[in-house]
Amino acid sequence: MAHPKTLTLFAAGLLLQVLPAYSSKPFQTKLSKEKQALHVVDRLTFGGKLADVERAKRMGVEKWIEEQLHPERIAENPELTAKMSSLKAIEMPSAELFKTYPPQQVVAQIARGKMPMPEDPLLRLAIEQVVERYKVKKSEGKQAAEAMEESKPTVEQIRAKILTVLEPAQARTLRSGSAEEKRALLASLPEAKQDQLLIALPAPARRALDPVAPTSMRRKIVLLTQPQQVIAYDLNEAKLQRAIYSTHQLDELMVDFWFNHFNIYLDKGADRHLVPSYEREAIRPYALGKFSDLLSGTARHPAMLFYLDNWQSVGAEPPTGKGARRAMPAKLKKGTRGLNENYARELLELHTLGVDGGYTQKDVTEVARCLTGWSIVDPRRGGAFVYNDRVHDKGEKRVLGVAISAGGGQNDGEKVLEILLNHPSTGKFISRKLATRFVADDAPEELIVRMAKSFTDSKGDIRTVLRTMFLSREFLSAGAYRAKVKTPFEMVVSAARALDADVDFAGTMAQKLNELGQPLYRKVEPTGYSSRNEEWINSAALLGRMNFALALAQNKVPGAKSQVTGTREQLEAQLIPAGLSASTREVIENALKEKEAKPDLIAGLLLGSPDFQRR
Repeated sequence: MAHPKTLTLFAAGLLLQVLPAYSSKPFQTKLSKEKQALHVVDRLTFGGKLADVERAKRMGVEKWIEEQLHPERIAENPELTAKMSSLKAIEMPSAELFKTYPPQQVVAQIARGKMPMPEDPLLRLAIEQVVERYKVKKSEGKQAAEAMEESKPTVEQIRAKILTVLEPAQARTLRSGSAEEKRALLASLPEAKQDQLLIALPAPARRALDPVAPTSMRRKIVLLTQPQQVIAYDLNEAKLQRAIYSTHQLDELMVDFWFNHFNIYLDKGADRHLVPSYEREAIRPYALGKFSDLLSGTARHPAMLFYLDNWQSVGAEPPTGKGARRAMPAKLKKGTRGLNENYARELLELHTLGVDGGYTQKDVTEVARCLTGWSIVDPRRGGAFVYNDRVHDKGEKRVLGVAISAGGGQNDGEKVLEILLNHPSTGKFISRKLATRFVADDAPEELIVRMAKSFTDSKGDIRTVLRTMFLSREFLSAGAYRAKVKTPFEMVVSAARALDADVDFAGTMAQKLNELGQPLYRKVEPTGYSSRNEEWINSAALLGRMNFALALAQNKVPGAKSQVTGTREQLEAQLIPAGLSASTREVIENALKEKEAKPDLIAGLLLGSPDFQRR
């Protein structure tokens, strides 16, 4: 019998040979009604289920599309609401995140007694541990480290403390029971008891519980290990759970699209604490609304101003006289002064006009001058947007041929956004990017022109532009059908949806996305992740996808469970309703020659197949 690794290598090697070329398909050939339903559901969701396809057929694709364009008309999945309830970080104001999950600067202030410890016992323990590590690091003394080591409780003291929480039989189960017995024990404990147990256990023992802990308890283990990581944990969990379970599928797709468009890197300094409010306040409310709101919301948000350094940008004439030092951003008080063009450049190249949108380096400089003074009140404490008039360049400016009079203030930046919003290159750039994501990498120019006109006529109404695209002959054509390759994020989510998996926690899936080259919220460059096919097709990526597919189908991805049953024909219809290509069928048949054709193995091969990678 073939070794699983050999099977995976064999199958993935063949996948490269059968991945199809897309560009030869005609965009003038209309899809049949049945294929239209398959296509629309596949493109407007993170992976449609058979029930979705049947519903689209009954309603008609136009009505189904209109429903997805209005998520407020669709009741949200109560299962998702329950799964999201413990993810507190994504709803907290930035300033509260800094206090609750403190960065090094706040830890230092707590250590020096300048800020109080939190009252919550679990959070207090987490911060105490971080403060202890900080003190040892700062002292850099062997004596301090030894004192910390001596203060640790003995094994007997730990056991005694555990027995104040658990009965002796429960303590034995926790110490030497099977994984299932430990899982059942922890799940049976009331939340208060879970907290008391986590406080009683030493750090290594807490971390060892992670694979068997209930979801809410697992989050607390992260808190006690490294408080700041709770923010990334909640963001990843929320993004994956929403994509898998939400009934507002198109809305979630567009939130993902716009976050990539206005990308922020989570791990850049203060942005770790600013990203939750950025997605919540600047992206999510406007995903199907007005582009002007997205542009203005992201331009003013502290996360963007920090990420692309605009908060440090100062006009050609720095402030002088009384209060001048107070007017300077903190970093600039040390002597580094000047204009920063980072945000201005990306605003033109990535957010609005596009690299070929008709601007020059002079325009970049003029836009940067207009945006001086757009800053943040104490960014490392979760501060809000502020306009600082004392560091604003008040000279005359000219942006894309439009004169901006001298003596202006915050309105100079507002005028720039207005110029960019109304520039014809912006509508065309946004339309091309949407068409590349939803239609094909080589979407016809005629479609992009019509979408750009819709953008202009509707003053940047995203819903109107999407409607133009989704109802177009090009979108509902053979040229667009199955013409896109899923990103790793889309593949992982669509596999979970196809299997109807019960995803108790999505942290392991987030780790798999790191391995597949798409860590969530962690694209360093401001470009965001590409939706073009060539970005995601290589042998290593396909091997990784096949490994994940097999693991998910065989219940080897912690946190996700599925019941895979049925014949090969039934599984093909469930997982790939568009049907298998002859080449994929041959790959699977060859892969199964030396293996027992169990349903979970068949499902894994189907999910890892090239046909499943297409949408």
